Amino acid sequence: MSTRTDPSPPAAPRRRGRPARGESDSLKPLLIAVSARLFRERGFDNTTVRDIAAAAGVQAGSWFYHFKSKQDILQAVIEQGMQQALSRIEQIAAQGLAPRDALRAMVHAHLETLLSPGQDFVHVMLYEWRALDAQAQLRIVAAKDRYEALWDAVLRELQASGEWPAPGKLDRLWLFGALNWSAQWYRREAGVSIDELAESALGFLLR
Repeated sequence: MSTRTDPSPPAAPRRRGRPARGESDSLKPLLIAVSARLFRERGFDNTTVRDIAAAAGVQAGSWFYHFKSKQDILQAVIEQGMQQALSRIEQIAAQGLAPRDALRAMVHAHLETLLSPGQDFVHVMLYEWRALDAQAQLRIVAAKDRYEALWDAVLRELQASGEWPAPGKLDRLWLFGALNWSAQWYRREAGVSIDELAESALGFLLR
């Protein structure tokens, strides 16, 4: 006598625009990374929600499942960039290096975070953070203050040792101005590595 196996019940239809559970876990970081790239290439104002969804290969409804507005994703992009940068500098500060070695490591980490392929987050922070609302700006400023305080500590040690030439109260501002402007002119295809760029920057700063 043959036995009959009932077919499995059909899967429940997915809600339109809502990603599946496993898909949802991977979609949010993808949206952040894609948004960071587009904000860097086109600017925040010139990037639309449809642009982000198309670049990520998802429907706009999936985008809105994770972020309520384009400003929300800008905040996520900037906060991720700041957290990555801060984590690297904190690790260097915790090593107890000599001031010159600490500055070398910090300059390298800063340039790598700013200029390495796929590292669009800090660039977006530098040029788009004022598009955030006042409350979000306060959170970014607090993270920037923590980041800059670690540099200030090293600069003070270099000034005290005489290794930092002509110390002044605006030194950190000049330092970041010089390093951050490299995002405007540095091109990897020109044949200068980030290691070489960092050594050149250190020589310029401590000449």
